[in-house]
Amino acid sequence: MNEGEHAQAAADLLAAEKSGEQIGLLTKKHPEMGMDDAYAVQNAIYRAKLAEGRKVVGWKIGLTSKAMQYALNIDIPDSGILFDDMVFEHGATVPNGRFIQPRIEAEIAFVIKSEIGGADVTRADVLAATDYVAPSIEILDTRILRVDPASGNTRKVYDTISDNAANAGIVLGDKQHAPDAFDLRWVGAITSKNGEVEETGLGAGVLNDPVESVVWLAQRMAQYGQRIEPGQIILSGSFIRPVECPSGSKINADFGPFGQVDISFA
Repeated sequence: MNEGEHAQAAADLLAAEKSGEQIGLLTKKHPEMGMDDAYAVQNAIYRAKLAEGRKVVGWKIGLTSKAMQYALNIDIPDSGILFDDMVFEHGATVPNGRFIQPRIEAEIAFVIKSEIGGADVTRADVLAATDYVAPSIEILDTRILRVDPASGNTRKVYDTISDNAANAGIVLGDKQHAPDAFDLRWVGAITSKNGEVEETGLGAGVLNDPVESVVWLAQRMAQYGQRIEPGQIILSGSFIRPVECPSGSKINADFGPFGQVDISFA
């Protein structure tokens, strides 16, 4: 893909977000595209959103579990950008029509108090730079068709990364904790929809330790001359499969003593 094609793909994705009409698979239109192309499209979306007046509030990390990596035939996580209009309050209701095909995931969020950067970032650096950790829900959406109707081919990882890593919303839960107050590998969630348990999981599903996920992000950003900034929220990666959230869904992620997160979809 060339720079013009990156810009066009970004414009198409932004238009899909506004209209609610999904676009076709980028990997079908551009079968030669690779990881650098996908992040170039994401970066073009980032620049367009900043030009619209949006502010970056953090980063999401995805594909952190072995199960998801095997499913998509990759061996590294991916990342996307959190913007200020993606933040929903615990207990809020998402307006009908806000998203196209929303799904949710349960995650541990890190809220950062001091800059993290450089290729040699360590686990200790991340813990020292973290203001607090909190239970969270990530809302996913896809501005790209999940399946190509003609061929039956599903979205590839490059489609997802281009689409800002399927990022749509973030909900922080009702409690905040010092980063060393819990062994985050053993922090889990029982995730229910309309009173029925849908998914359960543990923090260890995220690269064996959610802290390592933030280390990965900081090191990856260093390759592009970027840093994690004070005040930013980092979604460290899901330890459950995504839960579909059609209209009328009421979601509760119960992290036990770690806290609760609620979000509803009108």
